[in-house]
Amino acid sequence: MGSSRDPTEETIRLATMTTHPAITLGISGYRAVIEPDRFVPGSYQLVVDGTPQSHVNLDDPAQLHFEYIQRIGHVIDELREPGTPITAVHLGAGALTLPRYIAETRPNSRQQVLELETDLVPFVREHLPLPARANIKVRYGDARESLAKLPAGLFGTADIVVVDIFAGSRTPAHVTSQEFYAQAAKLLSPDGILAINIADGPGLAFARGQAATVASVLPHVAAMAEAQVLKGRRFGNVVLVASAHPLPLDYIPRLLAGGPHPAQAVHGAALAEFTRSAPIVTDQTAVPSPPPNRSVFLAK
Repeated sequence: MGSSRDPTEETIRLATMTTHPAITLGISGYRAVIEPDRFVPGSYQLVVDGTPQSHVNLDDPAQLHFEYIQRIGHVIDELREPGTPITAVHLGAGALTLPRYIAETRPNSRQQVLELETDLVPFVREHLPLPARANIKVRYGDARESLAKLPAGLFGTADIVVVDIFAGSRTPAHVTSQEFYAQAAKLLSPDGILAINIADGPGLAFARGQAATVASVLPHVAAMAEAQVLKGRRFGNVVLVASAHPLPLDYIPRLLAGGPHPAQAVHGAALAEFTRSAPIVTDQTAVPSPPPNRSVFLAK
Protein backbone atom coordinates (compact mmCIF):
# COMPACT_ATOMS: atom_id res chain seq x y z
CA MET A 1 0.00 0.00 0.00
CA GLY A 2 3.00 2.28 0.30
CA SER A 3 4.06 5.00 -2.13
CA SER A 4 6.93 4.29 -4.51
CA ARG A 5 8.59 7.60 -3.60
CA ASP A 6 12.06 7.08 -2.14
CA PRO A 7 12.10 8.08 1.59
CA THR A 8 15.50 9.80 1.22
CA GLU A 9 14.20 11.97 -1.61
CA GLU A 10 11.13 12.76 0.48
CA THR A 11 13.36 13.78 3.38
CA ILE A 12 15.20 16.25 1.17
CA ARG A 13 11.97 17.58 -0.33
CA LEU A 14 10.35 18.27 3.03
CA ALA A 15 13.51 19.81 4.47
CA THR A 16 13.67 22.38 1.67
CA MET A 17 10.03 23.47 1.87
CA THR A 18 9.38 26.96 3.21
CA THR A 19 5.97 25.96 4.59
CA HIS A 20 4.98 22.71 6.22
CA PRO A 21 2.45 20.37 4.57
CA ALA A 22 -0.96 20.96 6.13
CA ILE A 23 -4.58 19.93 5.71
CA THR A 24 -7.89 20.74 7.35
CA LEU A 25 -9.42 17.39 8.25
CA GLY A 26 -12.87 16.97 6.79
CA ILE A 27 -14.64 15.32 9.73
CA SER A 28 -13.27 17.12 12.79
CA GLY A 29 -12.22 20.36 11.09
CA TYR A 30 -8.87 20.13 12.91
CA ARG A 31 -5.74 21.33 11.16
CA ALA A 32 -3.08 18.64 10.64
CA VAL A 33 0.51 19.72 9.96
CA ILE A 34 3.66 17.73 9.23
CA GLU A 35 6.71 19.41 10.70
CA PRO A 36 10.34 18.34 10.26
CA ASP A 37 12.23 17.45 13.42
CA ARG A 38 14.97 20.05 13.79
CA PHE A 39 17.18 17.72 15.78
CA VAL A 40 16.78 14.29 14.12
CA PRO A 41 17.51 14.18 10.36
CA GLY A 42 14.89 12.29 8.40
CA SER A 43 12.27 12.66 11.15
CA TYR A 44 8.90 14.42 11.12
CA GLN A 45 6.09 15.15 13.54
CA LEU A 46 2.36 15.09 12.87
CA VAL A 47 0.59 17.83 14.81
CA VAL A 48 -3.24 17.85 14.94
CA ASP A 49 -5.09 20.79 16.47
CA GLY A 50 -1.84 21.93 18.06
CA THR A 51 -1.21 18.52 19.68
CA PRO A 52 1.82 16.44 18.64
CA GLN A 53 0.30 13.07 17.73
CA SER A 54 3.00 11.13 15.91
CA HIS A 55 6.73 11.14 15.23
CA VAL A 56 8.18 9.26 12.26
CA ASN A 57 11.76 8.65 11.18
CA LEU A 58 11.59 7.87 7.47
CA ASP A 59 15.23 6.80 7.38
CA ASP A 60 14.82 4.47 10.37
CA PRO A 61 11.20 3.39 11.07
CA ALA A 62 12.45 1.30 14.00
CA GLN A 63 13.31 4.48 15.91
CA LEU A 64 10.51 5.49 18.26
CA HIS A 65 10.53 8.99 19.72
CA PHE A 66 7.55 9.63 22.00
CA GLU A 67 7.88 8.10 25.44
CA TYR A 68 4.60 6.18 25.44
CA ILE A 69 5.22 4.89 21.92
CA GLN A 70 8.57 3.50 23.04
CA ARG A 71 6.84 1.65 25.87
CA ILE A 72 4.32 0.09 23.48
CA GLY A 73 7.22 -0.73 21.17
CA HIS A 74 8.85 -2.68 24.00
CA VAL A 75 5.60 -4.62 24.46
CA ILE A 76 5.60 -5.45 20.75
CA ASP A 77 9.22 -6.62 21.02
CA GLU A 78 8.20 -9.14 23.69
CA LEU A 79 5.54 -10.75 21.51
CA ARG A 80 6.45 -14.12 20.04
CA GLU A 81 10.01 -14.72 18.82
CA PRO A 82 11.98 -11.64 17.72
CA GLY A 83 11.45 -10.83 14.06
CA THR A 84 8.55 -13.21 13.54
CA PRO A 85 5.36 -11.85 11.93
CA ILE A 86 2.43 -10.93 14.16
CA THR A 87 -1.15 -9.83 13.71
CA ALA A 88 -1.80 -6.28 14.93
CA VAL A 89 -4.87 -4.05 15.01
CA HIS A 90 -4.38 -0.32 15.53
CA LEU A 91 -7.31 1.83 16.66
CA GLY A 92 -6.23 5.32 15.59
CA ALA A 93 -3.77 5.94 12.77
CA GLY A 94 -1.84 9.14 13.38
CA ALA A 95 1.21 8.99 11.12
CA LEU A 96 1.24 5.17 11.36
CA THR A 97 4.31 5.13 13.59
CA LEU A 98 3.72 1.72 15.18
CA PRO A 99 2.52 0.04 11.97
CA ARG A 100 5.79 1.21 10.38
CA TYR A 101 7.72 -0.11 13.38
CA ILE A 102 6.10 -3.53 13.14
CA ALA A 103 6.62 -3.67 9.37
CA GLU A 104 10.31 -2.88 9.91
CA THR A 105 11.01 -5.16 12.88
CA ARG A 106 8.58 -7.98 12.03
CA PRO A 107 8.32 -8.22 8.22
CA ASN A 108 5.24 -9.88 6.73
CA SER A 109 3.11 -9.03 9.75
CA ARG A 110 -0.62 -8.64 9.14
CA GLN A 111 -1.82 -5.20 10.23
CA GLN A 112 -5.21 -3.49 10.27
CA VAL A 113 -5.66 0.20 11.06
CA LEU A 114 -8.96 1.91 11.92
CA GLU A 115 -9.08 5.68 11.47
CA LEU A 116 -11.97 8.14 11.64
CA GLU A 117 -10.53 10.91 9.46
CA THR A 118 -10.80 9.78 5.84
CA ASP A 119 -8.26 12.29 4.56
CA LEU A 120 -5.60 11.88 7.27
CA VAL A 121 -3.92 8.67 6.09
CA PRO A 122 -3.79 9.73 2.41
CA PHE A 123 -2.22 13.02 3.57
CA VAL A 124 0.32 11.14 5.69
CA ARG A 125 1.12 8.64 2.93
CA GLU A 126 1.69 11.47 0.44
CA HIS A 127 4.22 13.27 2.59
CA LEU A 128 5.54 10.46 4.79
CA PRO A 129 5.34 7.43 2.46
CA LEU A 130 5.01 3.94 3.84
CA PRO A 131 7.53 1.20 3.03
CA ALA A 132 6.45 -0.36 -0.26
CA ARG A 133 6.21 -3.90 1.17
CA ALA A 134 4.32 -3.01 4.35
CA ASN A 135 1.16 -5.11 4.72
CA ILE A 136 -0.93 -2.38 6.33
CA LYS A 137 -4.63 -2.17 5.57
CA VAL A 138 -6.64 0.90 6.54
CA ARG A 139 -10.36 1.10 7.19
CA TYR A 140 -12.15 4.39 7.78
CA GLY A 141 -14.82 5.10 10.31
CA ASP A 142 -15.40 5.47 14.03
CA ALA A 143 -13.15 2.97 15.82
CA ARG A 144 -15.93 1.50 17.94
CA GLU A 145 -18.41 1.20 15.11
CA SER A 146 -15.76 -0.19 12.75
CA LEU A 147 -14.75 -3.00 15.12
CA ALA A 148 -17.94 -4.87 14.35
CA LYS A 149 -17.25 -4.59 10.61
CA LEU A 150 -13.81 -6.19 10.68
CA PRO A 151 -13.45 -9.58 8.94
CA ALA A 152 -14.70 -12.43 11.11
CA GLY A 153 -11.40 -14.26 10.65
CA LEU A 154 -9.55 -11.47 12.45
CA PHE A 155 -11.37 -11.99 15.75
CA GLY A 156 -9.46 -14.13 18.21
CA THR A 157 -6.22 -13.82 16.23
CA ALA A 158 -4.63 -10.46 17.13
CA ASP A 159 -1.33 -10.65 19.00
CA ILE A 160 -1.75 -7.00 19.92
CA VAL A 161 -4.52 -4.41 19.72
CA VAL A 162 -3.28 -0.84 20.19
CA VAL A 163 -5.82 1.74 21.37
CA ASP A 164 -4.46 5.22 20.70
CA ILE A 165 -7.54 7.28 19.89
CA PHE A 166 -7.55 11.04 20.19
CA ALA A 167 -9.78 13.80 18.86
CA GLY A 168 -7.26 16.61 19.04
CA SER A 169 -5.78 16.31 22.54
CA ARG A 170 -8.57 14.24 24.15
CA THR A 171 -9.83 10.66 23.96
CA PRO A 172 -13.56 10.57 23.13
CA ALA A 173 -15.82 9.18 25.85
CA HIS A 174 -17.33 6.33 23.84
CA VAL A 175 -13.94 4.58 23.51
CA THR A 176 -13.23 4.59 27.25
CA SER A 177 -16.01 2.32 28.53
CA GLN A 178 -16.25 -1.27 29.69
CA GLU A 179 -18.47 -2.05 26.71
CA PHE A 180 -15.86 -0.71 24.30
CA TYR A 181 -12.96 -2.62 25.84
CA ALA A 182 -15.00 -5.83 25.87
CA GLN A 183 -15.56 -5.38 22.16
CA ALA A 184 -11.88 -4.69 21.47
CA ALA A 185 -10.79 -7.68 23.57
CA LYS A 186 -12.69 -10.04 21.25
CA LEU A 187 -9.98 -9.43 18.64
CA LEU A 188 -7.23 -10.85 20.87
CA SER A 189 -5.70 -14.29 20.57
CA PRO A 190 -5.80 -16.28 23.86
CA ASP A 191 -2.54 -14.67 25.01
CA GLY A 192 -2.87 -11.45 22.99
CA ILE A 193 -2.18 -8.03 24.49
CA LEU A 194 -4.39 -4.95 24.60
CA ALA A 195 -2.17 -1.85 24.79
CA ILE A 196 -3.83 1.47 25.58
CA ASN A 197 -2.41 4.99 25.59
CA ILE A 198 -4.02 7.17 28.27
CA ALA A 199 -3.29 10.86 28.82
CA ASP A 200 -4.05 12.26 32.25
CA GLY A 201 -2.99 14.92 34.74
CA PRO A 202 -2.26 15.24 38.45
CA GLY A 203 -4.17 12.76 40.57
CA LEU A 204 -4.69 10.37 37.63
CA ALA A 205 -8.43 10.08 38.26
CA PHE A 206 -9.10 9.30 34.61
CA ALA A 207 -6.21 6.81 34.29
CA ARG A 208 -7.21 5.00 37.48
CA GLY A 209 -10.75 4.66 36.19
CA GLN A 210 -9.48 3.34 32.88
CA ALA A 211 -7.25 0.79 34.63
CA ALA A 212 -10.19 -0.40 36.74
CA THR A 213 -12.38 -0.62 33.66
CA VAL A 214 -9.86 -2.59 31.61
CA ALA A 215 -9.26 -4.92 34.58
CA SER A 216 -12.98 -5.68 34.66
CA VAL A 217 -12.64 -7.05 31.11
CA LEU A 218 -9.14 -8.59 31.10
CA PRO A 219 -7.86 -9.88 34.46
CA HIS A 220 -4.12 -9.32 33.98
CA VAL A 221 -3.27 -5.61 33.75
CA ALA A 222 -0.18 -3.45 34.25
CA ALA A 223 0.22 0.33 34.05
CA MET A 224 3.52 1.88 32.98
CA ALA A 225 4.64 5.51 32.84
CA GLU A 226 7.39 7.96 33.69
CA ALA A 227 7.78 7.92 37.46
CA GLN A 228 6.38 11.40 38.20
CA VAL A 229 3.39 10.79 35.92
CA LEU A 230 2.54 7.49 37.57
CA LYS A 231 2.75 9.17 40.96
CA GLY A 232 0.11 11.63 39.75
CA ARG A 233 2.35 14.68 39.98
CA ARG A 234 2.20 15.93 36.40
CA PHE A 235 0.37 15.51 33.11
CA GLY A 236 1.60 12.71 30.88
CA ASN A 237 0.90 9.37 29.25
CA VAL A 238 0.16 6.09 31.01
CA VAL A 239 0.35 2.86 29.00
CA LEU A 240 -1.94 0.04 30.08
CA VAL A 241 -1.18 -3.50 28.94
CA ALA A 242 -3.84 -6.13 29.53
CA SER A 243 -4.42 -9.76 28.67
CA ALA A 244 -6.64 -12.71 29.48
CA HIS A 245 -3.41 -14.69 29.91
CA PRO A 246 -1.02 -14.10 32.83
CA LEU A 247 1.88 -11.82 32.00
CA PRO A 248 5.26 -13.58 32.46
CA LEU A 249 6.92 -12.73 35.78
CA ASP A 250 9.91 -11.14 34.03
CA TYR A 251 7.74 -9.25 31.54
CA ILE A 252 7.43 -5.95 33.42
CA PRO A 253 11.11 -5.60 34.50
CA ARG A 254 12.22 -6.12 30.90
CA LEU A 255 9.79 -3.48 29.65
CA LEU A 256 10.96 -0.95 32.22
CA ALA A 257 14.62 -1.73 31.55
CA GLY A 258 14.09 -0.68 27.93
CA GLY A 259 13.37 2.91 29.02
CA PRO A 260 12.68 5.76 28.76
CA HIS A 261 13.84 6.37 32.31
CA PRO A 262 12.94 6.87 35.09
CA ALA A 263 10.04 4.46 34.67
CA GLN A 264 7.64 2.75 37.01
CA ALA A 265 4.93 0.12 36.73
CA VAL A 266 2.09 -1.13 38.86
CA HIS A 267 0.56 -4.59 38.55
CA GLY A 268 -0.88 -7.30 40.75
CA ALA A 269 -1.54 -6.07 44.28
CA ALA A 270 -0.07 -2.66 43.42
CA LEU A 271 -2.55 -2.25 40.57
CA ALA A 272 -5.42 -3.17 42.91
CA GLU A 273 -4.26 -0.37 45.20
CA PHE A 274 -3.82 1.97 42.22
CA THR A 275 -7.44 1.40 41.16
CA ARG A 276 -8.92 1.27 44.67
CA SER A 277 -12.21 3.24 44.77
CA ALA A 278 -11.91 4.05 41.04
CA PRO A 279 -15.29 3.45 39.36
CA ILE A 280 -15.65 1.13 36.38
CA VAL A 281 -16.59 3.30 33.40
CA THR A 282 -19.70 2.34 31.42
CA ASP A 283 -21.34 3.86 28.37
CA GLN A 284 -23.63 5.75 30.73
CA THR A 285 -20.82 7.27 32.82
CA ALA A 286 -18.03 7.70 30.25
CA VAL A 287 -16.41 11.12 29.79
CA PRO A 288 -13.57 12.30 27.52
CA SER A 289 -10.02 12.34 28.84
CA PRO A 290 -9.04 15.62 30.54
CA PRO A 291 -7.62 18.38 28.34
CA PRO A 292 -3.93 19.15 28.83
CA ASN A 293 -2.57 22.60 29.41
CA ARG A 294 -1.11 23.82 26.11
CA SER A 295 2.19 24.44 27.89
CA VAL A 296 2.60 20.65 28.02
CA PHE A 297 3.29 20.65 24.29
CA LEU A 298 5.09 23.98 24.09
CA ALA A 299 7.67 22.67 26.51
CA LYS A 300 8.54 19.66 24.37
